[in-house]
Amino acid sequence: MSEYKYKTILLKLSGEALQGSLGFGLDPDTLESIAAQVSEVAEGGVKIGMVIGGGNIFRGQALAARGMGRVTGDHMGMLATVINALAMQDALERRGLATRVQSAISMYQISEPFIRRKAMRHLEKKRVVIFASGTGNPYFTTDTAAVLRASEIGAEIILKATNVDGIYDRDPRKHPDAVLLPNLTYMKAIKERLQVMDTTAFSLAMENKMPLLVFNLFNSGNIKKALMGEPVGTLVAE
Repeated sequence: MSEYKYKTILLKLSGEALQGSLGFGLDPDTLESIAAQVSEVAEGGVKIGMVIGGGNIFRGQALAARGMGRVTGDHMGMLATVINALAMQDALERRGLATRVQSAISMYQISEPFIRRKAMRHLEKKRVVIFASGTGNPYFTTDTAAVLRASEIGAEIILKATNVDGIYDRDPRKHPDAVLLPNLTYMKAIKERLQVMDTTAFSLAMENKMPLLVFNLFNSGNIKKALMGEPVGTLVAE
């Protein structure tokens, strides 16, 4: 365990990360790949909380823009995160890793309600805890939920998994000469309106002095490298 720089983390996955190359839904190979990386560091003693988005199944904001009530759309999006959480739980447990899903919306038949003390106890017992349903409130993203849960469980860092190597000075898909930024302050991220996280999430992280590492999940072994303090992705801090 001494090889790891961080002992308690919050891993934030977008729903789109789970769809792999399918373009929608859940890709079994991608689930297995993520589960393998998470299991490796969990077995090394790292306490892991996870928050997963639901964009691979449903995006409430998109339908809200076309007339659906925002509150209804956000609640539907929360339900999508539960589907992803259960899929990830299954993938982790098939690798022998004890996992619990805690939902901010009560669903007693398939998950535990979110109770901070219970989540802490699970982490102490080396169980992965997946926090579903966002914050349980409309108008708040799963990025904000990730910062909130990370603060509640005493995480030392948030690992935000993406499909790019970190934060660039320009969009690397449009500008081949874009430069990767190894370090960034929250204030700069907010002022420049970087789309890595929403402003509410950035502000909450800044207020709670919660560092955020943005990295490429699909480079195998990057989670372990990040936890060992190797130069991976972009670190956003004070």
